[in-house]
Amino acid sequence: MPKRTRSTIRRTLVSAAVAALTAVFVTPAAAQAAPRESRPVYSYADAVRESVWVDTGLDEDGDGRTDRVAADIVRPAEPARQGRKVPVIMDASPYYSCCGRGNESQRKTYDAQGRVVQMPLFYDNYFVPRGYAFIGVDLTGTNRSAGCVDVGGRSEIQSAKAVIDWLNGRARAYTSRTGDTPVTAGWTNGRSGMIGKSWDGTIANGVAATGVKGLRTIVPIGAISSWYDYYFAQGAPLYDGGPDELAGYVESADARAHCAAVRQKLADGSPRSGDWTPLWTERDYVEDAAQVRASVFLVHGMQDLNVRAKHFGQWWDALGRNGVRRKIWLSQTGHVDPFDFRRGAWVDTLHRWFDHELLGYDNGIDREPMADIERHPDQWVTSTVWPPRSTRAAVLHPAAGSRAGVGTLGLRPAAGTETFTDDPSLSETDWAAHLTTSTPEKAGFLTAPLRRDLRLAGSGQVTVTATPTTGSAHLSAVLVDVGPDTIRDYADRAEGITTLADRTCWGESTAGDSACFKETAAKTAAVDYTVVSRGWADLGHYAWPAAGGPLTPGRAYTITLDLAATDHVVPAGHRLALIVAGTDKDLIDPPSTRPTLTVDLSRTTAKVPLVGGAAAFARATSGGGGGGAPAPAVLDGVRAPGATRHVPTG
Repeated sequence: MPKRTRSTIRRTLVSAAVAALTAVFVTPAAAQAAPRESRPVYSYADAVRESVWVDTGLDEDGDGRTDRVAADIVRPAEPARQGRKVPVIMDASPYYSCCGRGNESQRKTYDAQGRVVQMPLFYDNYFVPRGYAFIGVDLTGTNRSAGCVDVGGRSEIQSAKAVIDWLNGRARAYTSRTGDTPVTAGWTNGRSGMIGKSWDGTIANGVAATGVKGLRTIVPIGAISSWYDYYFAQGAPLYDGGPDELAGYVESADARAHCAAVRQKLADGSPRSGDWTPLWTERDYVEDAAQVRASVFLVHGMQDLNVRAKHFGQWWDALGRNGVRRKIWLSQTGHVDPFDFRRGAWVDTLHRWFDHELLGYDNGIDREPMADIERHPDQWVTSTVWPPRSTRAAVLHPAAGSRAGVGTLGLRPAAGTETFTDDPSLSETDWAAHLTTSTPEKAGFLTAPLRRDLRLAGSGQVTVTATPTTGSAHLSAVLVDVGPDTIRDYADRAEGITTLADRTCWGESTAGDSACFKETAAKTAAVDYTVVSRGWADLGHYAWPAAGGPLTPGRAYTITLDLAATDHVVPAGHRLALIVAGTDKDLIDPPSTRPTLTVDLSRTTAKVPLVGGAAAFARATSGGGGGGAPAPAVLDGVRAPGATRHVPTG
């Protein structure tokens, strides 16, 4: 996504000896064990580079011809000559010409014959020598594709799905955008995996939700699962623009000239009221999770304030309910690719994942822990399953304290009220910095210092009953770990990383496409508090998310705010806090009025996903268990930093 918030395995290509080729693709009847890893035995320099235009079957630009999308292909030449077929890794993106991909904003480049020279990112450099084809698809209305950008809608999903259909003999493709010379994909076995960050990963989610045959796995990175939740949080606007503006940001000059009607349709279908419309239904992939056949390796930054963490939480939960095979990485970063926060482990894990899912190698990755979680900068733990099996929603109750706006948080129901006035000039960081101070713009509720570590894992909710003084009001609910720590600086422009001058190489290079990329390091910040999870809503949508309305001043309304998914340990000695406030500056837009809200504490609760549930909270906040005891090495299926990777525990 365009930034709109605030803020190697170094292996050299070897000669393709006959014995090596045999080891990669053929298992002699009784002579050799089955392969466990694809090897770089094919020539990247001699790889086939070609472009095809796949017919989507749609005519979104209204020119009387069905739209064709450009698919640029890099594939090893040797397997086709030997009669072997290869699987495909695909990244379908709107960014290949307008904005670039990756930390260095790489764009596609072409030779005089129109064949791709530079394919952004390392995927082709690394995987083509290992026997995969890589395809970079220009989404409709972008770069060399026909059609119009419809921001995650039918046209874009169909444009990527059509390529998978073509790979499996179910769709037509041609050697040019308008010509009649057909081309087939006889070089592939039809097994495909989709990967991509942000919009690219979003398309992978959407295509998987069609249930298309041949798509074996997807790797969505910082991806959207429902476009409504990208633009709104239960009626509260997250951005001051809409999908029509985003379309204009990425569309080609040709689409800009011919797709005004599509842009207008996008604008008309996404009113700033925050109401749910048919446009959002078409772009809600969570609703279609039951159709997903592919496995899913999901990666997300828990502090991603662009594609908020709610996206991965609701998608993960829906996939789990439908029995989809899953794996997950959760980092402390914002909207950052794992290649730029955990490079060596990422390339190794992704390699093993694709080998298992697309080549069928029994390399054991399916028997390893489901989740990798960054607990501190560059310090990772694993979890056998995620969330852990003992995770339960503990119902916590805010209670008034001795000072206005500074209350307590516990298991017992409370009475009384707290009052605050919306101040759109302040944000969650302002509120958290003054949690123990009585200020007029927020109500805060804190536990006593914890006696034991307390782990949150999953998605939560906060139910608020509030009486406004005006006809409109927005609400924010924020969970905070109060205590000193060093975290990735996700609020920095680079969202938790620093780009270095040195380069490392991941795959093979040509004169026009280098496999060497700038290294990165964690950019950290020392803090006195850490925002763990947050959620927002328009109080006018209290009755029905699909349609809001004006409020009656003086009347009490009850609404439940969804909290973003997280995995965080509040350590012994720290406190867990809940903040209830109004506009969260730079994260939601303010309402049309500036209300004062009175919160009924007897009808306000937080459902927090705790490992061990309410019992764990009681132990952590009571006198039992000793004061400030260090955390155990293993906590409910999680191995502490420094432990051996790939070993399930718990």
